[in-house]
Amino acid sequence: MLVRLTIRDFVLVRELELGLAPGFGVLTGETGAGKSILLDALDLLLGGRASAEVIRQGAERAEVTLECTLPPAAEARAWLEAHGIEVEGDTLLLRRNIERSGRSRAWIEAVPVPATALREFGAWIADIHGQHAHHALLESAVQRRMLDRLAGAEALAEDVRQRFAAWESARERLARARERQESLGEERERLLWQLQEWERLALRPGEWEEVQQEHRRLAHAAQLLQQVAQAAALLSEEEPSAQALLGQAERALAGSLEFDAKLAEAVQLVSEARIGVQEAAAGLRRYLDAFELDPARLAELERRLAAIDEFARRYRVPPEELFTLAERWRERLSALEESADLGRLEAEVRAAESAYFESARALGERRRETAEWLSAEVSAAMQELAMKGGRFAAALIAGEPAATGLERVEFRVAANPSQTLAPLARVASGGELSRIGLAIQVIASRASDTPTLIFDEVDVGIGGAVAEIVGRSLWQLGRDRQVLAVTHLPQVAAWADWQLRVWKEEEGGAVRTRVEALDAAARVEEIARMLGGLEITDTTREHARELLGRRGMGQVEPPHSG
Repeated sequence: MLVRLTIRDFVLVRELELGLAPGFGVLTGETGAGKSILLDALDLLLGGRASAEVIRQGAERAEVTLECTLPPAAEARAWLEAHGIEVEGDTLLLRRNIERSGRSRAWIEAVPVPATALREFGAWIADIHGQHAHHALLESAVQRRMLDRLAGAEALAEDVRQRFAAWESARERLARARERQESLGEERERLLWQLQEWERLALRPGEWEEVQQEHRRLAHAAQLLQQVAQAAALLSEEEPSAQALLGQAERALAGSLEFDAKLAEAVQLVSEARIGVQEAAAGLRRYLDAFELDPARLAELERRLAAIDEFARRYRVPPEELFTLAERWRERLSALEESADLGRLEAEVRAAESAYFESARALGERRRETAEWLSAEVSAAMQELAMKGGRFAAALIAGEPAATGLERVEFRVAANPSQTLAPLARVASGGELSRIGLAIQVIASRASDTPTLIFDEVDVGIGGAVAEIVGRSLWQLGRDRQVLAVTHLPQVAAWADWQLRVWKEEEGGAVRTRVEALDAAARVEEIARMLGGLEITDTTREHARELLGRRGMGQVEPPHSG
């Protein structure tokens, strides 16, 4: 449950520390006093949207902090562990800052977390029912989501959505394949012909480079032979040849070794050069002896080069990229053959359809069970909310398969015995809608394990005896969890275990929101104000005491505020 809320520089609040007690508590005060400010602060701590507009005028940042007990849900503790958040004791702190730049930062304990993580974890701490929640109940999508949440079927509903999307995707692939069957067939024939041409070319990896090199050698044979013969002559045949000159140098240096041994290295190098020239000359002579002028081979190479080059030019790629081109053809052909496999695509559609219906039927069964329970519970609650003989039904209307399942959810109501059940959006008046909406929210909250429930003026549009029944319902709800309600109705406030009063005052030329926890005497005064307006008389005080006495006072110590 919520233990302590601290607010600094938030809207009209400069600094506020507010203690919250267990059981059923109410926030009361004049319209516009700032009750919604406290709920907005709580919403921020539960991951709500942040805006620089909430920063108090003249301040640089707003800060809200919440101390709460560790949520009882095992999933919440697992979530904390998964995010590396260690908690000592039974309480933890949530904190959020909003800067003038609009930047928002959040922490759970001392660990920084994004707002999305705060929102995930906040769902285990408190559930806020807004003052316009009953109007949202008019929307079919809201009705469906509420029923799925009560049925614990949100994950199953998401599974149905995903399976429907997979089914639709499979059907689209099949339809496209059927529509393109003729054009795909033409493309497939063209690719087959191109690959057959490629196979006939029979190009080996590296062949283009090899053929080019051999062609260059044969095409320039005369020049090549002349140059090689000239080099061989210069090395060993002409006078003086390089080999002869090196021999003379070697002999001259050898005679000087007896005078200076340091010349030994030079003699060795000249000798190695002479031997190298001799070996090079011999190699060139062998090359000349083995070289064969082969016009037939040259013609063959020219034909091969022309065939490869013509193939590459036809498909507008360099010869070096022909293997890449052929691989692309094979991949495209494989894709076409796969898409043209109507039998396989039809099997995929049948499998996706079967998976969807299996999940959708399971979802429908969960919805039917919960719809029966919700219909009975809300109908029973309507009898206490001045709608005797009224009935409520969460109807499931069979429809075409959709992402939301095989049925449409429609909340129906009959306000009195003479009426037939009709859609909530069409027949409920404003007051009836408020009462039915409140009944649904209270019943839905009973089915939830969230430790704190917050109701923001959900009792709008009701009064009198009905208001007292609403107060009693919220008090009963507070027997096993913490309930906080913003209310303008004294009959509701009188049922609270504790009460906080919100008011505005001027301070230094600025308007500030204040909050105080009310003791028994102050509660009498506040309930009297709610009953009689600005002028509080002994009669209104007595009426206030009577309202408070119907349930009894002092069961819970009022929380601390500052």
